[in-house]
Amino acid sequence: MQTVFLKSKIHRIFVTQADRDYTGSLTIDEDLMDAAGISCFEKILCANVDNGERFETYAIKGPRGSGTCCLNGAAAFKGKPGDRLIVMAWCLLSPEEAAAHSPRIVVIGGPDNKPAA
Repeated sequence: MQTVFLKSKIHRIFVTQADRDYTGSLTIDEDLMDAAGISCFEKILCANVDNGERFETYAIKGPRGSGTCCLNGAAAFKGKPGDRLIVMAWCLLSPEEAAAHSPRIVVIGGPDNKPAA
């Protein structure tokens, strides 16, 4: 039997832009994706800390070091620049794998979307 566990989290990333005309997804600074272990096109769950909205989409790479967090397509209706998101990715683990599992968590330190020290 396998159970769903938190694999990765980017905690309180600031939305930098919203593009309703894009086909969909959440664009995230590639450095932050790497730090959290989130892959391009991986399914993610986003929780908007400022308005309570939750939505599923997929991650796409933004420019490295840019701090980009762009709501695209329908997701652009779930928040606005300045809102803070919790971005989560999941994995399936066996009981044996779960016993040794620790999620990768990146905590954001401020509106520049750099990891907290």
